[in-house]
Order: sequence, then C-alpha cells, then structure tokens
Amino acid sequence: MTLYPQLLLPLALLVGCTRSEPDQAVPSSAPPPAFVDVALAAGLGRAHTGGGPDKGYIVEAKGGGSAVLDADGDGDLDIFWVNGATLESPDRGPGNALYRNDGALQFTDIAPAAGVTGAGWGMGSVAADYDNDGDTDIYVTCLQANQLFRNQGGQFAEVAARTHVNVTQWSTGAAFGDYDLDGDLDLYVADYVDFTAAAVQRLGTQWKGVPSFVGPLGLRPQQDHLLRNDDGVFVDVSDATGISAVAAGYGLGVVMTDIDTDGDADIYVANDSSPNFLFRNDGGRFVEIALSAHVSHGAMGNAQAGMGVAVGDYDADGNPDLLVTNFDDDYNTLYHNEGNGSFEDVSFSVGIAQPELPFVGFGAIFLDFDHDTRLDLFIANGHVYPQIDASGTNSTYAQSDHLYRNLGDGRFAPFPPSGASPFPPRVSRGAVAADFDNDGDLDLFVAHLNDHPALYRNDAAAGNWLGIGLVGNDSNRDGIGARVSVYSGGQRQTREAIRGSSFLSSEDPRLHFGLGQAAVVDSLTVHWPAGGIQRLLAVEVNHYLSLREP
Repeated sequence: MTLYPQLLLPLALLVGCTRSEPDQAVPSSAPPPAFVDVALAAGLGRAHTGGGPDKGYIVEAKGGGSAVLDADGDGDLDIFWVNGATLESPDRGPGNALYRNDGALQFTDIAPAAGVTGAGWGMGSVAADYDNDGDTDIYVTCLQANQLFRNQGGQFAEVAARTHVNVTQWSTGAAFGDYDLDGDLDLYVADYVDFTAAAVQRLGTQWKGVPSFVGPLGLRPQQDHLLRNDDGVFVDVSDATGISAVAAGYGLGVVMTDIDTDGDADIYVANDSSPNFLFRNDGGRFVEIALSAHVSHGAMGNAQAGMGVAVGDYDADGNPDLLVTNFDDDYNTLYHNEGNGSFEDVSFSVGIAQPELPFVGFGAIFLDFDHDTRLDLFIANGHVYPQIDASGTNSTYAQSDHLYRNLGDGRFAPFPPSGASPFPPRVSRGAVAADFDNDGDLDLFVAHLNDHPALYRNDAAAGNWLGIGLVGNDSNRDGIGARVSVYSGGQRQTREAIRGSSFLSSEDPRLHFGLGQAAVVDSLTVHWPAGGIQRLLAVEVNHYLSLREP
C-alpha cells in the first residue's frame, strides 16, 4: 500500500444560501453558471460499469476513459466512451458507446451499428488516423487484450490481432505520435500491474483506518510498449529503442510531445507510486531522463501517485509545461519547462497545490476556457476508496472537479473566484475538452466511475477565438506533432497537435486558441513534423480553419 507524506491541510468550503418567504419573488444577483451539465438532455445517460460498489480490488477503481473524434466525417465531434465490466464477467461487459453528434448537443449511441461495442473490461482510448486513409480509428486499452477499431467510412472493423497491437497485459494510457518521422503514427501503450483477483486478498489492506484494496504497491508492475507503424502493421520496438531498458513502472497517464522542441516526439508517462518517466527522443532511440530533468518525483523527493498528465505552454514562453495529477494527502504537480532540458516544480508557488491536497486527481487538461489568451487548468477528481466516507477524515469518495483560471502573472486562482466549484461531487476519471457544439469555446466531457458521464457546456467564454484543423501530406495525415503558433494582440501562443493525454483519454483533434479582443490573427505559423514551415498572415477570427500541409 502506498504511504503518502502527510501534507493534509483543512479545506474550508463556504456555501451561501438565500432564504425568502413563500410566494415572494427575490431577485438573484448571482451570475449564471459558467458550465452547465447537459449530459442527460443530450442523451448521454448510460452508466459506466466498473466492478462492484465497494471496490474490493484495484481494477474496480480504474477505467473511465474516452476519445473525441469525427467518426463519420460530418464535421462535428462524436464521443467514444469506454465501458468496463465486473469481476464475475471480466471478459464480457455491457460494451462501449459511440455517441454520434446529431447537432444542437444531441447524441445517439451507434456503437452496435458501427461495430465498436467491443468486449472485455475497457480502460481508456485514443483516436487517430493510424493508416492515413482519411478517417479516424480508435484504439482501446483493456484489462485483457487491447483492441483497434479501423474506421472504414464510418463502419469499424476490429483489427488489433492482425495489426499486432493486441497487447494482452493490463493496459491503461496510450498515445499516438510519429516518433521516427516516417509519416505514419506509432503507438505508445502504458501498462499497469499483473492482476488476477484470485491472487489478491479482497480489501486486503487499509487506508486511513478503513478497508481498502491492495495495490499498486505489492503488485508486479508491467513493462510499457512502443509499437512502430510499418504500413499499417505494428512492430514492438520497445527493446530496440531503449524503452525496455528502464525498470517497469505503474503506468497510467501518457503523452507523446516534443518536450525539448527539437522536432521529434518525446514520451512522458505518469506512474502510480513509482517514479515518472521522460523518454527523450534521440533520433529514434530513447533515453530516460526524468530524474535529471526533475520530473520523476515531487519536490520532497517522493515518488507520487501519478494518474493523469497534461501538456501545455501555460506561460507562453515557447516551452511546453507538464501537469501531473496525484493522490490525496499529496499535491498535483506542475512542472515548468525551463527550456534547458530541465523543469522546476512550481505547484505551490502558482497556487494549485494546497487546494488539491484532500483530493484524488485523475483527468488533467490545459485549456483557455474563457478566451483570454491564457491556458487555464481543469482537474477531474474522485477517490478510489468508497469506504473513505466513513474514515472521519476530510476525504470523500465523490469529489468536485476543479477549474483554475490563469491570472497571467504566473499564478492560478480557482474559478469562480468564490472558490466553490461549479462541478458537483462525482467520482470522476477521464476528462477531455472539446467544442462539441462548434460555437468556438471548449466544453468538457468527464467520465465517472459507475455513473453516467457529464457534458459541461461552456457558457463562460467571451473573447474571440480561432480553431485549426490539420491535414498532413508528407507528415502523418492528422498532423500530429505539428507545432502551431499564432501572433495576435501583441501576444504569441503555441500549441502542439497531440493525441492521447489527460487520464486514459483523447482530446479534440483541432487546436484551439483564445484571442481575447484581438480582431485578427496577425500571423500564423505551422511547423510540420516532416520539416516544412507554413505561414499565413491576417487570418480572420471566430471560425475553424483547415490547414493542409503543402
């Protein structure tokens, strides 16, 4: 069982209420909510299956991933929602959902007709065009064999065994990226623990005096996989590229991103109770540098319980920063990229560490939710032990998600300023930000354990914006790995096209820029993975722009 440093501090929750006499109208001065959960009205009412309610085994506390994609090519974003199973029937389960976006925030589950219901106990998902045929495919990580659904004009065929990506270990996070710059997408798969229920005592340990499941410590960690894409069939190159040279960790969140801006994809892995990994790409071979880069541990030298990971340049200095969510009595870690191959843990100084101490973080997202040109932070929370409600501590099983607004001076503050979260307590896991209604701002889809998901419509954005979709030519079709910079209003913002992040999830394939009051983008520059540079001047705002690699 993991032992965490005792950093627990009291958290005051201030709740205000107004009381009035019957039938007496009292005008309200409260502003309208910034985010409104429209999931049930949108047709997203299916409940996740993730084992039993008391979570006697570690597998029952994991899962809850999703992927955002345009599955049918109609221009709006659909949702692939990963479902789990039970210990009684771990190889079956009720099946995944593919929620087709019918417009006006209405969705229809077409998974059976599309062929993506799947089988077994699903964990997470990442969506990308691995075969460069113009439509988006879906990879699903599972407790048993992973699955790859190849998109053939809106109909999917399961081809994992045929393409050699059916990893049979318990897999969790996954990310697509072109690590060898050959024009097609390779796949990194994080694996977790060697688990069989018969080998572990149910509720075999304690946390804060209450019964809890065993793990991850005490269970054997599993080795991650790097799978190289060779014309649509994958080859395990974990040994050849140096990935397997590192002792296995308890892998969960994964992101493939060019962390040192040298033009190729590096790999960062958030490990649960073991040191995190940062694999630097040195021309197709990888060197694990997390310790020397100061992103392997927390500030006190302890291995944290990494869950989810987000990447984004929150201070607009041109270098991508990393956020890792962690367990309670510990803090979520924001690693600032110093631009010299190392990072600094700035979690406490920027204001996001102390408020999160009583919470268990999972999903993690950088996003400009209010269009003020600065990347904000969303963190999805939810405990892993239902029994924690009876512990007599300030921990709870259901927890509120949190949004932090970037103040522009290097600090973050809870949003809204009152500090009361706009997101009701749930047991949150994976989270993605995407513009589901194509109105220009980023909404939030949050998966919940043993519950239906939330779809929070964004009603907070006020400024101008620009969305960019990429179509590769010499680069991979999705343009994954491209770095896009926009210059407007005297400010430069940079985003990288990635696929796979947060907690077991896959984000909006389009890049999103909040522009504040700028009425035009003065210049836009794309650095394509294949090496080409594309520039546009005087770009109109408030629309989605599709850019094809020359």
